[in-house]
Amino acid sequence: MSSEKRSGEFEVIAHFFAPLAKHPGALGLKDDVALLRPKPGYELVLKTDGLVEGVHFRKEDPAHTIARKALRVNLSDLAAKGAQPVGYLLTLALPEWVTDDWLAVFARGLADDQGIFDIALLGGDTDRTPGPLTISITAIGEIAEGKIIRRTGARAGDLVFVSGTIGDGGAGLAVLKGEGANLSAPLRDALIARYQIPEPRLKLGQALVGVASAALDVSDGVIADFGHIAETSNVHITIDAMRVPLSDACRALWGTSNEAVARAATSGDDYEIAFTAPPAKRDAVMAAAQRAGTPVTEIGRVEEGEGVILIDAARMEIPIKRAGFTHF
Repeated sequence: MSSEKRSGEFEVIAHFFAPLAKHPGALGLKDDVALLRPKPGYELVLKTDGLVEGVHFRKEDPAHTIARKALRVNLSDLAAKGAQPVGYLLTLALPEWVTDDWLAVFARGLADDQGIFDIALLGGDTDRTPGPLTISITAIGEIAEGKIIRRTGARAGDLVFVSGTIGDGGAGLAVLKGEGANLSAPLRDALIARYQIPEPRLKLGQALVGVASAALDVSDGVIADFGHIAETSNVHITIDAMRVPLSDACRALWGTSNEAVARAATSGDDYEIAFTAPPAKRDAVMAAAQRAGTPVTEIGRVEEGEGVILIDAARMEIPIKRAGFTHF
């Protein structure tokens, strides 16, 4: 196929996306719907997120990383609920600059991640647009009835945890925008990779079922996202800046000052799991982290009240200008 043009809608579906629809419920992408039946005793968990060129990714980002990020940010939400992914729906609004060659690389990115996460494309839609490239994915997972980890379960006295490291996604975007010219190539590459291809913590989320009292994934920034837990659970959350886990690459870029930690905690695009659990389950949390092969750090406490604050070593509140990324 020529790199200078794009095929029509049905050719695009047949050539690039029908090979990804290996689940029998996808009906070979030859119908207007998909059919899906959860296993007995299980519930379906659905999540949709849209990614827009110039907002969630850059036009110049490699097509395969755009595809994988679009899929993984949705799988990250399933992870935070403790769900096992089954498949996904894909909607594309394609501007004129998207060619068949670009779509081929995009589809290969999806195929690679389908192999990693054992899922399949179930259906979707394709349109053209005079605006920016827009990708919307609806991820579908399943979980045993009544076991989903919601945002509403945090209680005063609970401990506050986060997986992995915080700030790398935002730091990666900062590097792509010109920061960190003096960083070594390995550190730059590590940060960019965290921004372009996040890692959904599916094994950890499933291991936290019955352990975590509340959870969500860190998409907008750890301060903003714990704010969602605080609001829906009607509690106050205190986060200790000295305990927020930063990678060596993030430290090399931004340092370790209170301001640097605040930037990392509000930059977003980390797709780690932010969660709470009762003190009596601290050992169970660490055992879950070990089983999942994902580091987890205790970073604060849930208290009576409302809102989220970040405190320094003297337990003084660190001013936060903006809690995290906002869509509007």
